[in-house]
Amino acid sequence: MSFTKLEDLPAKEQMPGFRGRFIHADTVTIVHWDVTAGAVLPEHSHPHEQISNLLEGEFEMTVDGQARRLGTGSIAVVPSNAVHSGRALTDCRFIDVFHPVREDYR
Repeated sequence: MSFTKLEDLPAKEQMPGFRGRFIHADTVTIVHWDVTAGAVLPEHSHPHEQISNLLEGEFEMTVDGQARRLGTGSIAVVPSNAVHSGRALTDCRFIDVFHPVREDYR
């Protein structure tokens, strides 16, 4: 078991406009994102299940061709291998949970 503060984790720009603080356990990765208005999440897929929790802002997200405008408090569940993309309509704060762990985010 370990303890830390979010602000003590280094922030890393994973893609343009997406700065994340990454927490890795044995079977899960959690990312706290700060996303700049206008930042684009390119269309992609991955074998990980993903749960996105929008804490602040507005974000347009498309999952398997179904687009939704997300607001503060919205949750999106992205199944394994689902094609998804998005765009920050305002500055946003997200928490993403991935299972299994995202080795590519280490």
